[in-house]
Amino acid sequence: MQALRRVITGHWQLIFLTLLIVLLWSTPAVLPLRILTVFLHETSHAIVTLATGGEVLNLTIDPYEGGSVTARGGNRFLMLSAGYTGSLLIGAALFVIALRTDWDRRILALFGALTLLVAAIYVRDLFALVFTLTTGVLMLATARYLSLAVNDLILRIIGISSMIYAPLDIWDDTIARSYLRSDARMMAEEIGGTTVIWGGLWLVISLAVIGVTLRYGLGRSSNIALPRSL
Repeated sequence: MQALRRVITGHWQLIFLTLLIVLLWSTPAVLPLRILTVFLHETSHAIVTLATGGEVLNLTIDPYEGGSVTARGGNRFLMLSAGYTGSLLIGAALFVIALRTDWDRRILALFGALTLLVAAIYVRDLFALVFTLTTGVLMLATARYLSLAVNDLILRIIGISSMIYAPLDIWDDTIARSYLRSDARMMAEEIGGTTVIWGGLWLVISLAVIGVTLRYGLGRSSNIALPRSL
C-alpha cells in the first residue's frame, strides 16, 4: 500500500495526464496528436530508407490517420519494421528526455526544425504540407517563447500519445484487421510468415519498449514543479 502511495504521490501529474489522453482518445481533441504519431511512423520509414541506401520520393499523411512513404531501394525488411517500432522509440525518447533532462527547449526546437525539413523535401499533398508546416512552426515558437515547463509538458504529451498509439495501431491494423494493406501484410508477402505473426511480434516489442521506458525513465518523481503563487 505504501509503495502504491509513493507511486501516486511521485507521478500524480503523469497519471492524470495519461488518463486525460485516454479519455479523450477518440475525440477530435486528440486527433492532432494521433496524426502527429502517424507522421512519426512515416518519418521512421523514411529515415531507415535513407539509412539503408534508398531514396525517399514522397511522404504523406491524411486527416483520417493514414499515411505512406513512396521510396526506391533500401532494405525492405528494416524499412517495413521501422514504422511502428520507430515511432514508438521516438516517442519513448521524447518522454524520457522530458522526465530526466532539462533539454526540453532544444529538443522541441530540433523536432520542429526536422519536421519543417521533412515537409520541405518530401511532402507534396496539401493536407500533409499544411499539417507539418504548422506543427513545425508551432514547435519552434513554443521552444523560443514559452517556458521550460510548457516545453516539458508538450514532450510528455507527445511521448505518452506515441506509447498509447503504437500498440493500439499495431493491434488494430495487423491483428484485429489483418486483411488491411499494412506494414505487417507487406512484410508477410515479401519476407514470409503471416500478417498476424509480424503484428504480434511488433506488439510484443512495443509493450517491452513501453515497459522498459517506464521502468527506467520515471525515477522516484516525475512531477513538474508548480509555481507557489500566480
